[in-house]
Parts: sequence; C-alpha cells; structure tokens
Amino acid sequence: MKLTPQQLNTHLQKHLLPVYWLAGDEPLQMMEAADAIRQAARQNGFVERQVLDVDAGFEWSVLQFEAATLSLFAERKLLDLRLPSAKPGREGAAALTAYLKQPPEDTLLLITSGRLDKTARTTAWFKAVDRVGGVLQIWDLNPAQTHQFVGERLRRAGFQADPEAVRLLTENVEGNLLAAVQEIEKLRLLREPGMLSTADVLAAVVDSSRYDPFELADAALHGDGRRVLKIMQGLQGEGVAVHVVLWALSRDIRMLADFSQLLAAGHDPQPALQSMWNPRKTLLQRAARRKTPQAWLQLLRFCTLVDRTAKGIRQGNVWDELLQLALDLAGQPALGSDALLGQTPMKLENQ
Repeated sequence: MKLTPQQLNTHLQKHLLPVYWLAGDEPLQMMEAADAIRQAARQNGFVERQVLDVDAGFEWSVLQFEAATLSLFAERKLLDLRLPSAKPGREGAAALTAYLKQPPEDTLLLITSGRLDKTARTTAWFKAVDRVGGVLQIWDLNPAQTHQFVGERLRRAGFQADPEAVRLLTENVEGNLLAAVQEIEKLRLLREPGMLSTADVLAAVVDSSRYDPFELADAALHGDGRRVLKIMQGLQGEGVAVHVVLWALSRDIRMLADFSQLLAAGHDPQPALQSMWNPRKTLLQRAARRKTPQAWLQLLRFCTLVDRTAKGIRQGNVWDELLQLALDLAGQPALGSDALLGQTPMKLENQ
C-alpha cells in the first residue's frame, strides 16, 4: 500500500500494517513519519523496541532471530530497521523477502532508508512490502510546498501571519525544514500567539537557507531571476564546488540546444530530453522558446569559457560568470553572454 505523509496520521488511527517502509532523504519529514508510526505502535501494545542499524558488518540473520524471539517485556515489539540506502544487497533482500512472506503477528517492522530509485521499485522485496505493508516515499518540498508547509506550521503554532511574513520566513529557511520548525519554535518563545508581521519575522529569524545546484537550474528554467540570485549567493557562501554548479547549468543548456536544433530542422525533438522525468521535460520545453537554436549554442560556448575560468586557464571571477550564465538561461541576461563571448576568443587562442 502506497501512502503519503499527509495520509499517514489518518491511516494510523484506523489500523496498523505489519510493516512500514519510509524512503527519502528529507530529515524532518522522515523523522516525523517514523515518530508517528512508533507512537501508534506503542498505543497498540508494541512496547518493546529493537533498533537494527544495517552497516557493513550487519548479520541479516539477526532480523529473523528478533522476529522469532518473544518480547521480554511485552507481548508485542517493534523492529526499527535502518538502512543507509534503499538497496539492502542480495543477502538483505533475501532476508526481507523471507520475513515478509509471513510477518509475525506480534511484531511490527519499521524500515527507514534513503531515497528509492526506479530499480529498487522493481525488486521482489519492494513488491512484498507494498503487498503486505505501507510504503511512504518522502520527497524534498518545492518552493510552493515549502511556503504551504511554513504557513501551516505557523497556524498550528497559534500565529495568524500576514502573507509577506510567510514569504519572508519561507525564503529564509528554504530547503531546510528543520530550520523552519526551529525558527517557528523561536517565534513561539519570543512572541505571544496571534498576528505575526513581516517586522516580527525580520527581528527573529536568521537565514538558514540551504540550496543545491539543481534548485539553481530549476529556478533558471522557470525564468525566476530573483531566485537565481539568492540561490547563487547561497551556493557561493556554502562553498559548493564550482564545477558541480557549472555541470548542473550546462547539462540543461546542452539539452535545450539539442532540442531547439531538432525542432528547427523539423525533426522530433523529444530524444533530446529522453533522460528527463516528465515534469522537467515540460519545464525544458517552455524554456527552449526563449532563444533561437543559434543563441542556445552561443550560451553553450559560454559554458566552455566559464569552465576555463574555473580551471585557471582564463582570467575572471568564476562566480560572476556562473551568475551571468544562470541569468542568461533564465532569459534575464545582466551583461549578455554574447558580449562576453565577443571579448574573449582571441585571448583564448593566445593562451
């Protein structure tokens, strides 16, 4: 049975399944979902809890042993199995498949792991969990979902926040839900429940944003220059490797160049986007209309110049050039990559 985090509490109030698998890498949602299952288990008599951390030396026979061993303190017990990834290996997959053929009635198995990929979802043990238990895939929230999350948590904390206050708090904790909860708890300590203004948030909140290069690329594809600037500043401040940021941007620019050329030539352009999942395909198709095929090729050549700056072959501020690249991808060029391209080829030839 596939469940969402929003469905979990309602589901747990009705009945418990013999096994739950939480898969994802967003720490707050993972922690809260696991806590909800543990609490429901305690309320239903699963008092004893055994934590099984799967590391390099883990013996999978322990799982079957614990399942077959009666609880010393209660009639029921919870097995808390923690996988570093969604791939337990051959021995682990065999042990879990065997366990799931006939789960013990007095034992509830809670599995937490890293994010599921397409391969993991086709395995026999995943299908076994899906058949007899509940599977929750927990994803990072996008900006709109983060805004909704912050607004809901503020309401639950007793605040009636004006829209600008919610937006400001969201921007300051974006990508870090743990920081969002911490900042809301801080607001509860500093202020009485009730109206919450932008000035209140400014006075209490520190900037705990956390970004990755793929968020930067998505913001550029959306054409959101303001967000591009904020994410780029965050990446630079956190010391993210320049080549990773360049790779995320150049990957999309290369696909856009290929897509627009195929389209202009009257061919099916979809093969250029075949490695992308469907929502991102739509985003890329919309972004492709911003430039001609020649302009996309020119921007791709600019990626080469940025790469040379990053390697010290060419003089320049690589972070400034990455920002220019991202803004140009967003359709909001600040300096114009054509101007940069026109200024530098001869220098490159001489170097």
